[in-house]
Amino acid sequence: MRNPPSKTDLFKGRHFEQEIIILCVRWYLRYKLSYRDLVEMMAERGLSIAHTTILRWVQRYAPEFDKRWSRFSSQAGTSWRVDETYVRIRGRWAYLYRAVDASGKTIDFRLSPRRNVASAKAFFRKAARSQGRSPETITLDGYAASHRAVSELQQQGRLPELTKLRSSKYLNNLIEQDHRNVKSRLSVMLGLKSFASAATTIRGVELIHRIRKGQFDLRDLATQGGSGANCGIGAD
Repeated sequence: MRNPPSKTDLFKGRHFEQEIIILCVRWYLRYKLSYRDLVEMMAERGLSIAHTTILRWVQRYAPEFDKRWSRFSSQAGTSWRVDETYVRIRGRWAYLYRAVDASGKTIDFRLSPRRNVASAKAFFRKAARSQGRSPETITLDGYAASHRAVSELQQQGRLPELTKLRSSKYLNNLIEQDHRNVKSRLSVMLGLKSFASAATTIRGVELIHRIRKGQFDLRDLATQGGSGANCGIGAD
């Protein structure tokens, strides 16, 4: 597998210094700021940056930061709490499938234009791949399509037959509470104009959320920091 570009190469040819780019991307993903808010904040520092430039930075670097940090992520537990929430993109609803373990660690997420059996199955497959193992327990709400998705994946051998499926509104309070941290950032965003850009932005927001929850081995990150593994993005 080809090594990712170095930190220097990643920002090569950019008009602004990499520290400014990282700061703008990080603040946009973490705080309830608009692109124009960041333009004003940078102007106070003597920098003239167009809001469309910051938008392009977010779209370019959020996936790169996620890719590099994810190499150091710690494995979540095998008791999954799964739920989907709504995201509005250009006036239409999309569905954000998310899962956390029993301690609240993020397992995975997937944005989908539809809420149905196929979308739920795609999420479960993605989550199992990212974790490198299957869940022992999956807790869902009463939505029938998600239950059917688990059953079909078990029949197809994509999930173990021994995986226990539970339906509990009480146990899923954990994932519903976790939704709020992500939704509170997305709710004030004006830049979710397309499905692709929304998926990229959510990827960055979820990364910051995982960093805040301590889901990375920071000792390894410090060791690899000289090679530009984390690109300097973090969370307060």
